[in-house]
Amino acid sequence: MLEIIAVEPGSIGAELELAAGDFLLAINGQPVRDLLDAVIYTADEELLLEVQKRDGELWDLELEKDADAPLGLEFPHPDPQHCGNNCLFCFVHQLPPGLRTSLYVKDEDYRFSYLYGAYVTLTNITPDEIERILAQHLSPLYISVHATDEPLRARLLGRPAPPVLPLLQRLAAGGITLHTQIVVCPEINDGAVLAQTVAELASLYPAVQSVALVPVGLTGYRARLPKLRPATATEARAIVASVAHWQAEFRQRFGTRLVYAADEFYLQAAVEFPPLGDYESLDQLENGIGMIPLFRDEAAQALDETALLPALTVSTLTGVSFHDELRLFVDQLAAKSGVTIHLYPVRNDFFGGQVSVTGLLAGGDIITQLRGRPLGDVLLLPEVVLKEGGDLFLDDLTPGDLERALGLPVKIIPANPFGLLTALEELAN
Repeated sequence: MLEIIAVEPGSIGAELELAAGDFLLAINGQPVRDLLDAVIYTADEELLLEVQKRDGELWDLELEKDADAPLGLEFPHPDPQHCGNNCLFCFVHQLPPGLRTSLYVKDEDYRFSYLYGAYVTLTNITPDEIERILAQHLSPLYISVHATDEPLRARLLGRPAPPVLPLLQRLAAGGITLHTQIVVCPEINDGAVLAQTVAELASLYPAVQSVALVPVGLTGYRARLPKLRPATATEARAIVASVAHWQAEFRQRFGTRLVYAADEFYLQAAVEFPPLGDYESLDQLENGIGMIPLFRDEAAQALDETALLPALTVSTLTGVSFHDELRLFVDQLAAKSGVTIHLYPVRNDFFGGQVSVTGLLAGGDIITQLRGRPLGDVLLLPEVVLKEGGDLFLDDLTPGDLERALGLPVKIIPANPFGLLTALEELAN
Protein backbone atom coordinates (compact mmCIF):
# COMPACT_ATOMS: atom_id res chain seq x y z
CA MET A 1 0.00 0.00 0.00
CA LEU A 2 1.04 3.59 -0.62
CA GLU A 3 0.41 6.54 1.66
CA ILE A 4 -1.21 9.69 0.28
CA ILE A 5 0.81 12.59 1.69
CA ALA A 6 -1.10 15.45 0.06
CA VAL A 7 -4.21 16.09 -2.03
CA GLU A 8 -4.40 19.02 -4.44
CA PRO A 9 -7.41 21.26 -3.69
CA GLY A 10 -10.09 21.04 -6.38
CA SER A 11 -8.61 17.86 -7.84
CA ILE A 12 -10.33 14.56 -8.57
CA GLY A 13 -8.81 13.22 -5.37
CA ALA A 14 -10.31 16.07 -3.37
CA GLU A 15 -13.75 15.45 -4.91
CA LEU A 16 -13.42 11.82 -3.80
CA GLU A 17 -12.80 13.08 -0.25
CA LEU A 18 -9.35 11.55 -0.10
CA ALA A 19 -6.96 13.14 2.38
CA ALA A 20 -3.35 13.08 3.52
CA GLY A 21 -2.80 10.04 5.69
CA ASP A 22 -5.10 7.78 3.66
CA PHE A 23 -3.55 4.74 1.99
CA LEU A 24 -4.03 3.60 -1.59
CA LEU A 25 -4.19 -0.19 -1.46
CA ALA A 26 -4.97 -1.18 -5.05
CA ILE A 27 -6.04 0.20 -8.42
CA ASN A 28 -8.24 -1.96 -10.64
CA GLY A 29 -7.28 -4.93 -8.53
CA GLN A 30 -3.54 -4.33 -8.83
CA PRO A 31 -1.72 -3.84 -5.50
CA VAL A 32 0.06 -0.48 -5.29
CA ARG A 33 3.65 -0.85 -4.09
CA ASP A 34 5.23 2.48 -4.92
CA LEU A 35 4.95 5.73 -6.87
CA LEU A 36 5.63 3.94 -10.13
CA ASP A 37 2.60 1.68 -9.68
CA ALA A 38 0.44 4.71 -8.90
CA VAL A 39 1.63 6.55 -12.02
CA ILE A 40 1.02 3.57 -14.30
CA TYR A 41 -2.27 2.29 -12.94
CA THR A 42 -3.96 5.71 -12.69
CA ALA A 43 -3.39 6.30 -16.41
CA ASP A 44 -6.53 4.28 -17.24
CA GLU A 45 -9.86 5.97 -17.94
CA GLU A 46 -11.93 3.73 -15.66
CA LEU A 47 -10.57 3.22 -12.16
CA LEU A 48 -11.52 1.28 -9.06
CA LEU A 49 -9.53 2.62 -6.13
CA GLU A 50 -9.25 0.54 -2.96
CA VAL A 51 -8.45 2.94 -0.13
CA GLN A 52 -7.81 2.61 3.57
CA LYS A 53 -8.80 5.80 5.37
CA ARG A 54 -6.82 7.20 8.27
CA ASP A 55 -9.30 5.72 10.73
CA GLY A 56 -8.94 2.25 9.16
CA GLU A 57 -12.21 2.32 7.20
CA LEU A 58 -11.99 0.67 3.75
CA TRP A 59 -13.42 2.46 0.73
CA ASP A 60 -13.97 1.31 -2.84
CA LEU A 61 -14.13 4.28 -5.20
CA GLU A 62 -15.16 3.96 -8.85
CA LEU A 63 -14.55 6.78 -11.30
CA GLU A 64 -14.14 7.66 -14.96
CA LYS A 65 -11.71 10.29 -16.20
CA ASP A 66 -9.56 11.20 -19.17
CA ALA A 67 -6.58 8.88 -19.36
CA ASP A 68 -4.09 11.71 -18.87
CA ALA A 69 -6.07 13.51 -16.15
CA PRO A 70 -4.20 13.42 -12.81
CA LEU A 71 -5.95 12.49 -9.60
CA GLY A 72 -4.16 15.25 -7.72
CA LEU A 73 -2.63 12.86 -5.19
CA GLU A 74 0.90 13.22 -3.89
CA PHE A 75 2.80 10.12 -2.79
CA PRO A 76 6.17 9.58 -1.10
CA HIS A 77 9.04 9.48 -3.56
CA PRO A 78 10.89 6.16 -3.45
CA ASP A 79 14.45 6.15 -2.20
CA PRO A 80 16.78 5.39 -5.10
CA GLN A 81 18.53 2.08 -5.44
CA HIS A 82 22.22 2.73 -4.99
CA CYS A 83 24.77 2.28 -7.73
CA GLY A 84 27.41 -0.35 -7.04
CA ASN A 85 29.55 0.64 -10.00
CA ASN A 86 32.95 2.27 -9.71
CA CYS A 87 33.05 3.86 -13.16
CA LEU A 88 36.34 5.30 -14.36
CA PHE A 89 34.53 8.55 -15.22
CA CYS A 90 31.96 8.70 -12.40
CA PHE A 91 31.11 12.37 -11.89
CA VAL A 92 30.09 11.84 -8.26
CA HIS A 93 33.61 10.63 -7.48
CA GLN A 94 34.92 13.92 -8.90
CA LEU A 95 32.85 16.26 -6.75
CA PRO A 96 34.58 18.72 -4.44
CA PRO A 97 34.23 18.13 -0.70
CA GLY A 98 31.68 19.91 1.46
CA LEU A 99 28.59 19.71 -0.77
CA ARG A 100 25.13 18.74 0.48
CA THR A 101 24.84 15.02 1.12
CA SER A 102 22.30 14.35 -1.62
CA LEU A 103 24.82 15.27 -4.32
CA TYR A 104 27.07 12.38 -3.32
CA VAL A 105 24.32 9.77 -3.75
CA LYS A 106 24.92 7.46 -6.70
CA ASP A 107 21.60 6.11 -7.91
CA GLU A 108 21.00 3.24 -10.31
CA ASP A 109 17.26 2.73 -10.46
CA TYR A 110 15.25 1.50 -13.45
CA ARG A 111 12.17 3.23 -12.01
CA PHE A 112 13.88 6.63 -12.31
CA SER A 113 14.94 5.74 -15.83
CA TYR A 114 11.29 5.32 -16.79
CA LEU A 115 9.95 8.24 -14.75
CA TYR A 116 12.64 10.85 -15.40
CA GLY A 117 14.90 9.63 -18.20
CA ALA A 118 17.81 8.86 -15.85
CA TYR A 119 20.48 6.64 -17.37
CA VAL A 120 21.13 3.23 -15.79
CA THR A 121 23.71 0.54 -16.56
CA LEU A 122 21.45 -2.41 -15.58
CA THR A 123 24.27 -3.86 -13.47
CA ASN A 124 22.04 -4.22 -10.40
CA ILE A 125 18.86 -5.28 -12.16
CA THR A 126 17.21 -8.43 -10.76
CA PRO A 127 15.12 -11.03 -12.62
CA ASP A 128 12.02 -9.83 -10.77
CA GLU A 129 12.69 -6.25 -11.86
CA ILE A 130 13.13 -7.35 -15.47
CA GLU A 131 9.77 -9.09 -15.22
CA ARG A 132 8.20 -5.93 -13.80
CA ILE A 133 9.60 -3.83 -16.64
CA LEU A 134 8.12 -6.22 -19.18
CA ALA A 135 4.79 -6.71 -17.38
CA GLN A 136 4.18 -2.98 -16.87
CA HIS A 137 5.79 -2.07 -20.19
CA LEU A 138 8.12 0.51 -18.64
CA SER A 139 9.10 2.16 -21.89
CA PRO A 140 11.21 3.99 -22.86
CA LEU A 141 14.27 3.23 -20.73
CA TYR A 142 17.64 4.99 -20.87
CA ILE A 143 20.67 2.72 -20.79
CA SER A 144 24.35 3.57 -20.29
CA VAL A 145 26.16 1.03 -22.42
CA HIS A 146 29.65 2.53 -22.94
CA ALA A 147 30.90 -0.67 -24.62
CA THR A 148 29.39 -3.96 -25.70
CA ASP A 149 32.74 -5.72 -25.33
CA GLU A 150 32.14 -7.25 -21.90
CA PRO A 151 35.69 -7.19 -20.43
CA LEU A 152 36.08 -3.58 -21.51
CA ARG A 153 32.65 -2.64 -20.16
CA ALA A 154 33.59 -4.21 -16.82
CA ARG A 155 36.75 -2.11 -16.80
CA LEU A 156 34.79 1.06 -17.55
CA LEU A 157 32.20 0.27 -14.87
CA GLY A 158 34.85 -0.75 -12.35
CA ARG A 159 33.19 -4.08 -11.56
CA PRO A 160 32.12 -7.36 -13.16
CA ALA A 161 28.73 -6.88 -14.77
CA PRO A 162 26.17 -9.14 -16.43
CA PRO A 163 26.49 -9.11 -20.22
CA VAL A 164 24.57 -6.10 -21.45
CA LEU A 165 23.55 -7.30 -24.90
CA PRO A 166 21.41 -10.23 -23.68
CA LEU A 167 19.66 -7.85 -21.28
CA LEU A 168 18.97 -5.38 -24.07
CA GLN A 169 17.83 -8.19 -26.36
CA ARG A 170 15.34 -9.40 -23.76
CA LEU A 171 13.96 -5.90 -23.22
CA ALA A 172 13.76 -5.40 -26.97
CA ALA A 173 11.88 -8.68 -27.39
CA GLY A 174 9.42 -7.43 -24.79
CA GLY A 175 8.66 -4.30 -26.79
CA ILE A 176 10.66 -1.88 -24.61
CA THR A 177 12.04 1.18 -26.39
CA LEU A 178 15.66 1.94 -25.47
CA HIS A 179 17.70 5.12 -25.67
CA THR A 180 21.38 4.44 -25.13
CA GLN A 181 24.52 6.40 -24.40
CA ILE A 182 28.25 5.86 -24.69
CA VAL A 183 30.62 8.04 -22.65
CA VAL A 184 33.61 8.21 -24.99
CA CYS A 185 36.93 7.88 -23.16
CA PRO A 186 39.83 8.51 -25.55
CA GLU A 187 42.13 5.52 -26.09
CA ILE A 188 39.77 3.27 -24.11
CA ASN A 189 36.40 2.82 -25.82
CA ASP A 190 36.79 4.90 -28.97
CA GLY A 191 38.04 3.86 -32.42
CA ALA A 192 37.31 0.26 -33.41
CA VAL A 193 35.69 -0.50 -30.05
CA LEU A 194 33.27 2.37 -30.52
CA ALA A 195 32.42 1.16 -34.01
CA GLN A 196 31.68 -2.32 -32.61
CA THR A 197 29.47 -0.90 -29.87
CA VAL A 198 27.50 1.26 -32.29
CA ALA A 199 27.06 -1.63 -34.73
CA GLU A 200 25.82 -4.03 -32.04
CA LEU A 201 23.38 -1.48 -30.66
CA ALA A 202 22.16 -0.77 -34.20
CA SER A 203 21.45 -4.49 -34.59
CA LEU A 204 18.71 -4.00 -31.95
CA TYR A 205 16.85 -1.36 -33.98
CA PRO A 206 13.95 -0.53 -33.79
CA ALA A 207 13.99 -1.25 -30.04
CA VAL A 208 17.12 0.88 -29.75
CA GLN A 209 15.87 4.25 -30.96
CA SER A 210 18.98 6.34 -30.35
CA VAL A 211 22.67 6.04 -29.53
CA ALA A 212 24.31 9.10 -27.95
CA LEU A 213 28.06 9.66 -27.99
CA VAL A 214 28.95 12.01 -25.16
CA PRO A 215 32.34 13.30 -23.96
CA VAL A 216 33.82 12.28 -20.65
CA GLY A 217 33.29 14.97 -18.00
CA LEU A 218 36.42 15.73 -15.98
CA THR A 219 36.62 18.03 -12.96
CA GLY A 220 39.69 19.22 -11.10
CA TYR A 221 39.15 16.61 -8.35
CA ARG A 222 40.70 13.48 -9.87
CA ALA A 223 43.91 13.21 -7.87
CA ARG A 224 43.34 9.59 -6.77
CA LEU A 225 41.23 8.50 -9.72
CA PRO A 226 42.19 6.71 -12.95
CA LYS A 227 43.86 8.93 -15.51
CA LEU A 228 41.48 10.12 -18.18
CA ARG A 229 41.65 12.96 -20.65
CA PRO A 230 39.25 14.79 -22.95
CA ALA A 231 39.24 14.18 -26.67
CA THR A 232 41.66 16.25 -28.72
CA ALA A 233 40.43 18.31 -31.65
CA THR A 234 41.70 15.59 -34.00
CA GLU A 235 39.86 12.87 -32.05
CA ALA A 236 36.69 14.97 -31.96
CA ARG A 237 36.85 15.40 -35.74
CA ALA A 238 37.23 11.63 -36.12
CA ILE A 239 34.15 11.03 -33.94
CA VAL A 240 32.10 13.58 -35.86
CA ALA A 241 33.19 12.04 -39.18
CA SER A 242 32.35 8.53 -37.96
CA VAL A 243 28.91 9.68 -36.84
CA ALA A 244 28.23 11.19 -40.25
CA HIS A 245 29.27 7.89 -41.90
CA TRP A 246 27.10 5.79 -39.56
CA GLN A 247 24.15 8.10 -39.98
CA ALA A 248 24.28 7.75 -43.75
CA GLU A 249 24.41 3.96 -43.40
CA PHE A 250 21.59 3.75 -40.86
CA ARG A 251 19.41 6.18 -42.73
CA GLN A 252 19.66 3.91 -45.76
CA ARG A 253 19.02 0.76 -43.70
CA PHE A 254 16.46 1.99 -41.20
CA GLY A 255 15.21 5.37 -42.39
CA THR A 256 16.69 7.05 -39.30
CA ARG A 257 20.14 8.36 -38.35
CA LEU A 258 20.07 6.52 -34.99
CA VAL A 259 23.49 7.67 -33.69
CA TYR A 260 24.31 11.24 -32.65
CA ALA A 261 27.33 13.08 -31.28
CA ALA A 262 27.16 15.56 -28.43
CA ASP A 263 27.39 19.24 -29.32
CA GLU A 264 30.69 19.43 -27.45
CA PHE A 265 32.37 17.21 -30.04
CA TYR A 266 31.42 19.64 -32.83
CA LEU A 267 32.75 22.55 -30.78
CA GLN A 268 36.00 20.70 -30.06
CA ALA A 269 36.36 19.71 -33.69
CA ALA A 270 35.58 23.26 -34.88
CA VAL A 271 33.25 21.90 -37.56
CA GLU A 272 29.77 23.11 -38.47
CA PHE A 273 26.76 21.52 -36.83
CA PRO A 274 24.29 19.50 -38.88
CA PRO A 275 20.97 21.26 -39.56
CA LEU A 276 18.36 20.92 -36.82
CA GLY A 277 16.29 18.48 -38.88
CA ASP A 278 19.16 15.99 -38.82
CA TYR A 279 18.54 15.52 -35.10
CA GLU A 280 15.08 14.19 -35.97
CA SER A 281 12.96 14.01 -32.78
CA LEU A 282 15.75 15.32 -30.50
CA ASP A 283 15.53 12.23 -28.29
CA GLN A 284 18.93 12.98 -26.75
CA LEU A 285 18.50 16.72 -26.17
CA GLU A 286 18.97 16.38 -22.40
CA ASN A 287 22.28 14.68 -23.15
CA GLY A 288 23.61 17.82 -24.81
CA ILE A 289 22.84 16.63 -28.34
CA GLY A 290 21.24 19.13 -30.69
CA MET A 291 21.04 21.92 -28.11
CA ILE A 292 23.01 24.45 -30.16
CA PRO A 293 21.15 23.79 -33.45
CA LEU A 294 17.87 24.09 -31.51
CA PHE A 295 19.08 27.31 -29.86
CA ARG A 296 19.96 28.78 -33.25
CA ASP A 297 16.56 27.92 -34.65
CA GLU A 298 14.76 29.44 -31.66
CA ALA A 299 17.07 32.46 -31.74
CA ALA A 300 16.07 33.21 -35.32
CA GLN A 301 12.40 32.99 -34.36
CA ALA A 302 12.88 35.21 -31.32
CA LEU A 303 14.71 37.86 -33.34
CA ASP A 304 11.87 37.90 -35.86
CA GLU A 305 9.52 38.79 -33.00
CA THR A 306 11.79 41.37 -31.38
CA ALA A 307 10.62 44.98 -31.40
CA LEU A 308 12.25 48.17 -30.15
CA LEU A 309 11.91 48.45 -26.35
CA PRO A 310 12.33 51.34 -23.90
CA ALA A 311 15.86 52.06 -22.70
CA LEU A 312 17.04 49.37 -20.29
CA THR A 313 20.35 47.88 -19.14
CA VAL A 314 20.55 44.28 -17.98
CA SER A 315 23.16 41.58 -17.54
CA THR A 316 23.18 37.84 -17.94
CA LEU A 317 25.72 35.03 -17.79
CA THR A 318 26.69 31.70 -19.27
CA GLY A 319 29.28 28.97 -18.98
CA VAL A 320 32.49 29.43 -20.95
CA SER A 321 31.69 26.76 -23.56
CA PHE A 322 28.45 28.45 -24.68
CA HIS A 323 29.64 32.04 -24.53
CA ASP A 324 30.53 32.54 -28.19
CA GLU A 325 27.20 31.08 -29.33
CA LEU A 326 25.15 33.13 -26.90
CA ARG A 327 27.15 36.27 -27.75
CA LEU A 328 25.96 36.15 -31.37
CA PHE A 329 22.32 36.10 -30.26
CA VAL A 330 22.69 38.66 -27.48
CA ASP A 331 24.37 41.18 -29.79
CA GLN A 332 21.59 40.85 -32.37
CA LEU A 333 18.90 41.00 -29.68
CA ALA A 334 20.43 44.13 -28.21
CA ALA A 335 20.63 45.77 -31.63
CA LYS A 336 16.97 45.05 -32.45
CA SER A 337 15.51 45.81 -29.03
CA GLY A 338 17.65 48.80 -28.10
CA VAL A 339 18.37 47.19 -24.71
CA THR A 340 21.93 47.19 -23.39
CA ILE A 341 22.83 43.61 -22.46
CA HIS A 342 26.04 42.79 -20.61
CA LEU A 343 26.92 39.12 -21.19
CA TYR A 344 29.53 37.50 -18.96
CA PRO A 345 31.14 34.08 -19.32
CA VAL A 346 31.69 32.55 -15.89
CA ARG A 347 34.67 30.26 -15.42
CA ASN A 348 33.91 27.18 -13.32
CA ASP A 349 36.50 27.36 -10.53
CA PHE A 350 34.17 25.41 -8.25
CA PHE A 351 34.68 22.18 -10.21
CA GLY A 352 37.81 23.09 -12.14
CA GLY A 353 39.12 20.71 -14.75
CA GLN A 354 37.28 20.66 -18.07
CA VAL A 355 33.85 21.65 -16.72
CA SER A 356 32.52 24.64 -18.67
CA VAL A 357 28.75 24.15 -19.09
CA THR A 358 26.27 26.66 -17.68
CA GLY A 359 24.25 24.10 -15.74
CA LEU A 360 27.16 23.31 -13.39
CA LEU A 361 28.01 26.87 -12.37
CA ALA A 362 28.16 27.63 -8.66
CA GLY A 363 26.81 30.76 -7.04
CA GLY A 364 30.16 31.60 -5.51
CA ASP A 365 31.89 31.71 -8.90
CA ILE A 366 29.16 34.00 -10.23
CA ILE A 367 29.56 36.40 -7.32
CA THR A 368 33.35 36.44 -7.50
CA GLN A 369 33.53 37.01 -11.24
CA LEU A 370 30.63 39.49 -11.57
CA ARG A 371 31.29 41.64 -8.51
CA GLY A 372 32.37 45.12 -9.61
CA ARG A 373 31.36 44.57 -13.25
CA PRO A 374 28.69 46.67 -15.01
CA LEU A 375 25.45 44.78 -14.37
CA GLY A 376 22.72 47.31 -15.16
CA ASP A 377 19.29 47.24 -13.55
CA VAL A 378 18.85 43.47 -13.15
CA LEU A 379 20.77 40.22 -13.53
CA LEU A 380 18.95 37.67 -15.70
CA LEU A 381 19.86 34.27 -14.32
CA PRO A 382 19.34 31.16 -16.51
CA GLU A 383 17.32 28.65 -14.53
CA VAL A 384 19.61 25.74 -15.44
CA VAL A 385 22.11 26.87 -12.79
CA LEU A 386 19.60 26.09 -10.03
CA LYS A 387 18.42 22.80 -8.58
CA GLU A 388 15.42 21.61 -10.58
CA GLY A 389 12.26 22.75 -8.89
CA GLY A 390 14.19 24.75 -6.30
CA ASP A 391 16.38 27.81 -5.81
CA LEU A 392 19.75 26.35 -4.78
CA PHE A 393 23.04 26.48 -6.61
CA LEU A 394 25.35 23.49 -6.33
CA ASP A 395 27.23 25.29 -3.55
CA ASP A 396 23.96 25.89 -1.65
CA LEU A 397 23.87 29.61 -2.37
CA THR A 398 20.56 31.10 -3.53
CA PRO A 399 19.53 33.86 -5.97
CA GLY A 400 18.93 35.95 -2.84
CA ASP A 401 22.59 35.55 -1.94
CA LEU A 402 23.49 36.88 -5.40
CA GLU A 403 21.20 39.88 -4.92
CA ARG A 404 22.82 40.77 -1.60
CA ALA A 405 26.37 40.24 -2.85
CA LEU A 406 25.97 42.05 -6.18
CA GLY A 407 23.52 44.72 -5.07
CA LEU A 408 20.82 44.32 -7.70
CA PRO A 409 17.69 42.26 -8.37
CA VAL A 410 18.05 38.79 -9.88
CA LYS A 411 15.37 37.53 -12.27
CA ILE A 412 15.32 33.80 -13.09
CA ILE A 413 14.62 33.09 -16.75
CA PRO A 414 14.30 30.01 -19.00
CA ALA A 415 17.63 29.19 -20.62
CA ASN A 416 16.53 29.75 -24.21
CA PRO A 417 16.18 32.70 -26.63
CA PHE A 418 12.52 33.31 -25.86
CA GLY A 419 13.30 33.25 -22.14
CA LEU A 420 15.68 36.16 -22.60
CA LEU A 421 13.38 38.08 -24.96
CA THR A 422 10.34 37.64 -22.72
CA ALA A 423 12.32 38.84 -19.70
CA LEU A 424 13.31 42.02 -21.56
CA GLU A 425 9.70 42.66 -22.59
CA GLU A 426 8.46 42.17 -19.03
CA LEU A 427 11.10 44.49 -17.59
CA ALA A 428 10.41 47.15 -20.26
CA ASN A 429 6.70 47.11 -19.44
